[in-house]
Amino acid sequence: MSTIPPCPKCHSEFVYQDAALLVCPECAYEWDASLTTDSKKNRQEIDHAVKDAHGTELMDGDSVSVIKDLKVKGSSSVVKVGTKVKNIRLVEGDHNIDCKIDGIGAMKLKSEFVKKA
Repeated sequence: MSTIPPCPKCHSEFVYQDAALLVCPECAYEWDASLTTDSKKNRQEIDHAVKDAHGTELMDGDSVSVIKDLKVKGSSSVVKVGTKVKNIRLVEGDHNIDCKIDGIGAMKLKSEFVKKA
């Protein structure tokens, strides 16, 4: 009997194999059966998923809205609640979103202060 690893996204144990793919029925995540959760590449994909304040996964090019007034360091400007930011770029680090905000310019934001628009 083969041992099928749990789902790398939701950690469900109800995973089944469909041809060359492993499928999780709970979160509908599919991955290559040759990749295991112990592999370095698979673990990096899971750890670097950037999520907004509500847990929605963000991707490059998405539009987001700011959910809290944010003071701009070194300036008297404030990014107001509801400011829409288009075409974000995800980067590594504490401030994991690079973007341009109209009237302010290039900024780095934390994903915990935005929601997907």
